[in-house]
Amino acid sequence: MYYESHDRKLYKQLSNVFKDSGEVGSVVSKKQDPDALTSEEVDQTVACFKEGLNCTQAVLSTYGPQFGLDHKNAIKVAGAFGSGMGVGETCGAVTGALMVIGLKYAKVKGPSFFSKEQTQTIAQEFFKRFKARNGATACKELLGCDVNTTEGLKAAKHEKHFKKRCPKFVQDAAEILEEILKD
Repeated sequence: MYYESHDRKLYKQLSNVFKDSGEVGSVVSKKQDPDALTSEEVDQTVACFKEGLNCTQAVLSTYGPQFGLDHKNAIKVAGAFGSGMGVGETCGAVTGALMVIGLKYAKVKGPSFFSKEQTQTIAQEFFKRFKARNGATACKELLGCDVNTTEGLKAAKHEKHFKKRCPKFVQDAAEILEEILKD
């Protein structure tokens, strides 16, 4: 029961964030021109995070539709990846950006089917840029505590790391992702 009412509340909040796109609740998404990306998407990504999506969901639900993944399914797919997959490993904003890179560069048919090398090269460039800005890519290193432990999670909540630190990581991931998508 709690989850159903929480989902309705989150859906309503996200409807406001995505009000101009009409994508919330949509099952099919129209591909958009990746060259048309603007800092508006960065702002939308951060707003989604602040409205209650996890870091991965915020990134993937904002940028995924430009490559055929609708908001609703992006939110579902990314649901278990926030807070470094819930164990403080790779930052969820990084993971979400890597998912978008996969959507754009990984091919599933034709002569480009084996695009693994190109996709990995681009992913490595993303990691390099994110680490240059933040000193790390692991959630527990970025937050300075291990959210996989009771003590670490308490510390993160007490120090309000998810509200104070994480929005910057989400913003950085979105900005770097835009740079890479335009390259």
